Amino acid sequence: MISPRSQFIELIEQGTIPAEKVAEALNVAKIAPDGEDWRSFIEHLLLWIGGLALAFAVMFFIAYNWNNIGRFIKFAMVEGIIILSIVSYYRFGGQSAAGKVSILVATICLGVLLALYGQTYQTGADPWQLFFSWALLMLPWAIIGRFPAIWIVWIALMNTAIVLYYQTFRGIFWFVSGSETGMLWLTFIFNTLLLAAWEFLAEIWQWLSERWAIRLLAIGSGMPITWLVLRTIFNRNGGFLPGPIWMIWLVLMYFIYRKRKPDLFMLAGCCLSVMTVVVSFLARYMLEHSPVSTFFFLTVLVISMGASAAYWLKNIHKEFQS
Repeated sequence: MISPRSQFIELIEQGTIPAEKVAEALNVAKIAPDGEDWRSFIEHLLLWIGGLALAFAVMFFIAYNWNNIGRFIKFAMVEGIIILSIVSYYRFGGQSAAGKVSILVATICLGVLLALYGQTYQTGADPWQLFFSWALLMLPWAIIGRFPAIWIVWIALMNTAIVLYYQTFRGIFWFVSGSETGMLWLTFIFNTLLLAAWEFLAEIWQWLSERWAIRLLAIGSGMPITWLVLRTIFNRNGGFLPGPIWMIWLVLMYFIYRKRKPDLFMLAGCCLSVMTVVVSFLARYMLEHSPVSTFFFLTVLVISMGASAAYWLKNIHKEFQS
C-alpha cells in the first residue's frame, strides 16, 4: 500500500505539482504538520518528560538525602506519589496521554518503593528478587493499562530478573551451565516467545500494534542468538547448536517480515546480524595467517556488504510501497 507521503513525492517528481505550489499542496493534503499538530506534539513531549522527571526526582532525592530524612518520610513520599499517580490515572482515563504517563510513573515509583523497603529493613534478598517482585506487582497495572510502554517495562524487568537469577544460581531448570551461554539461551527463548505472542495478539488487540515495541522485542531476540553464534566462532567449545538455530531464526524473520508483515527495520536487523557473523567468522580464521592483508580484506568486505544491504533494503522498500 502506497503511503500518502510517497504518492505526494511521486506527483512532485512527475511534475504534476509545480514547485511553487508544493507548500500549498502540503497544507491542503495535511501531510506537513501544522501549528495545531506541533502544539499537540510539544504538549505530549513535555508531559512525558515531566512525568519521568518526577518519578526519577523522587528516587534521586531520597538517595541523596538518605541520612537526613527519616524512613517514614521516605515511605510517605514514595507512597504518596504512587497514590497520586493512580488517582490521576482514573481521573484522566487510561486512553489519554496523562493517564498513560500516570500509570508509568506509578510503575517506576513501585520499584523505588521495593528498593526502599529492602534497603531500610535489610531483608537480605538477592537482587533478582527485587526485579521479579517489581514485575509481579506491576503486572495487574500492565493488564489494566493496555499500554505498550508499560509492557516493555515489564519485559525489561523480567529479562533483568532472569539474568540476575542465572548469575546467582548458575542455572534455571535444565540450564545448569556455569558459563553465560545458558543465560543467553534463556533470554533468546524468552524474548522470541514474547515476540511471537505479541505479533499474534496484535492481530486481536489493536493497542498492541505499536511497531516500536515489537522492534524492541526483535532486538531482544536477535542480540542473544547473534552473540551465541559469535561465542561459537571464537570459542571452539561453544557448541554446534547456535549456528542452525540462528539460520532458522533468520529464515523465519525473512519470511514473516517480508512476506507476511512487511517491516524494513526487521530486515535491516537481520542484515546487521549476518554481517557481524560473517565478518567475525572470516576474522577468526584469517587473522592467524596474514593480519595485514586480512584487515584490508575485511574493510573492503564490510563496505561491500553494507552497500549491498543498503541497495537490497532500498529495493525492498520500493517493493513495500508498490
